Amino acid sequence: MRFWNGLRLTLEMIKFEHSVFALPFALTGALLAIREHPLALSALAGKLAWIVVAMVGARSAAMAFNRILDAAIDARNPRTKMRHIPAGILTRGFAWGFTAVSSVVFVLAAWALNPLCLKLAPVALALVFFYSYTKRFTTFSHLVLGFSLGVAPAAAWIGITGSLDPRILWLTAAVTFWTAGFDVIYSCQDYEFDRSAGLYSLPRRFGIAGALWIARLFHVVMIGCLLVLAASFALGWLSLAGIGAVVLLLLYEHSLVKANDLSRVNAAFFTVNGYVSVLFFLFWAADMYFRGFKA
Repeated sequence: MRFWNGLRLTLEMIKFEHSVFALPFALTGALLAIREHPLALSALAGKLAWIVVAMVGARSAAMAFNRILDAAIDARNPRTKMRHIPAGILTRGFAWGFTAVSSVVFVLAAWALNPLCLKLAPVALALVFFYSYTKRFTTFSHLVLGFSLGVAPAAAWIGITGSLDPRILWLTAAVTFWTAGFDVIYSCQDYEFDRSAGLYSLPRRFGIAGALWIARLFHVVMIGCLLVLAASFALGWLSLAGIGAVVLLLLYEHSLVKANDLSRVNAAFFTVNGYVSVLFFLFWAADMYFRGFKA
């Protein structure tokens, strides 16, 4: 019972349900790869299943590691002091064990996909763990977080094909700037704490109003990357409709947050971005389905 309770608390701590943020973009990368390099149905199901396992394993390991590393900082921040480790609800030992198991699951999934995935697995883990240190020394930690999620579509492409097509890097760039943008919005809540604790962030460097403008710029760049991606793969009107849906959702997201009113940050961060990733995937998957896959 202690083990299952610890597991439940750990999944709560890492907000396991938020795996939905990056997973649809990874699956979009996989579908684009399948469109260019069709697979037999039996092989396809296995590949997609292992990609999901790899994504969930990497994210779970990264989030648990982040909570362990930041426990002392979280304990001093009024917004985060009741997180599981600083509040004493969950032990560091259990969290470390969860991180190790999640990392092993990720490596096993990479091994099951193909040799190149296995070779790159340590690099991917190093990247997602490295992010947790960046707020201690760079204002651009948001972009490092974005890139940590952005590699997922490229990794999914490699998982399907065993190689990398440079065109998929437009989706990596799009996810990088999308994530960085909403992370800047979320970090505005900690503007005062970051200043007092000596931590680095765009809100601390440019103020909340300036940071919100940078978040808007990041999201404009994201849309540009998606348009180039659609053109690169000669996709149709449904993919453009998906980009249009993303634009509307991002406009709504930014309308929720003002420099003098951050009361709706959680709605902007959690709810809207969940819809962004899921709707994008549905529109692009539909486009690829109706336009057909290469023979």
